[in-house]
Amino acid sequence: MKSHPVYIMCVLVCIEAAILFIDSLPVGKKLFRFLPSMFWIYCVPMLANTVGILPAESSIYGIITRWVLPGSLVVLLLSADIRGIVKLGPTALGVMAASVAGIMIGAPAVMLIYRHWLPADAWQAVGTLSGSWIGGSANMVAVGEGIGIPEAIYQLLVITDTIIPYAWMGLLIALSAHQQKFDRWNKSNTKLLDDLVKHANNNSESKIARYTPVGTIVILAIAAAGAGIAVWASLKLPVVENVISPVAWSVILATVLGIGLSFSPARRLESRGSNRIGFILLYLVLASIGAKTNLSFMGNLPIFLIAGATWIMIHAICLLLAVRLLRAPMALAAAASQSSIGGPASGPVVAGIYHPDLAPVGLLLAVLGNIAGTFLGLTTAQVCRWLW
Repeated sequence: MKSHPVYIMCVLVCIEAAILFIDSLPVGKKLFRFLPSMFWIYCVPMLANTVGILPAESSIYGIITRWVLPGSLVVLLLSADIRGIVKLGPTALGVMAASVAGIMIGAPAVMLIYRHWLPADAWQAVGTLSGSWIGGSANMVAVGEGIGIPEAIYQLLVITDTIIPYAWMGLLIALSAHQQKFDRWNKSNTKLLDDLVKHANNNSESKIARYTPVGTIVILAIAAAGAGIAVWASLKLPVVENVISPVAWSVILATVLGIGLSFSPARRLESRGSNRIGFILLYLVLASIGAKTNLSFMGNLPIFLIAGATWIMIHAICLLLAVRLLRAPMALAAAASQSSIGGPASGPVVAGIYHPDLAPVGLLLAVLGNIAGTFLGLTTAQVCRWLW
């Protein structure tokens, strides 16, 4: 009974639904303040595996990853506002590029610094985490599945991806009290913020989703069709061992397809909850990964946290150099940094703390990271593999 695919799917869906329901309640906001719902959606199935509620191996896990992951990426990228991102201008995009470059440079750097203490599959772990710190959790899952990371390492990445970004977010918020001193020292062009806010507001639309049965069916149909196209096409493309697999191709193709659809009327499905539905599908993939995981790698957590902290410092140095060169305000640097490391959930929050109207800019920068995260994460992973 416990190995039956229908049983496993029901348990995973019930776990995800329960956590998301609690997260929607006022008490959930307090419970998940420091350990977000994504963390629990991954860890609860892992605990269910440990106590014997879920099996460690089942064909349904591979089916979920193979088909649901590309579908979620297509739906999540429907709302990508490419035109709005371009209108942010060279300074904002330059700062964001420096933020991303800091992550891509820091990944192989910390791997080489701590290589004697890291596990044998460290290049896969670091490469996968780079996807998250460039774009977000969707990119982490996509890169990890694309390079075939061992499931046992995922728990280290999920914990590291929770502790380090939240600690960094707290530091950025604390530094907001000193932004005027920094801008005076840096001779920053603070008028740039007003221009950025104007462009971002002109391109922003209502984010209140109105769910309808027809809209939900259309979104799920696009996810299914997108996954079908990506998986079918991935089987026609060349495979290079340890470089690119059919799963990696399907992830790349789904990303391209989602970006392409963002220029079509399908983009309007954001108002029908496409982002939320996309994350629900992504969390199902994450839950299935958690169900296959055990606690054997937990002894490596301290070195992962130390490496992660060093990695963030390298990122900060790259960002500071760019801000100094471009005379960019501290608020823009903080927004770009958290939009990369924290993703769309926390990037706008930090931006809004630095400047009350800067949240839409943080969101656009986070979307840019989300678009590029899979491609650059896969690239970073290969660089780490070559150096390892």
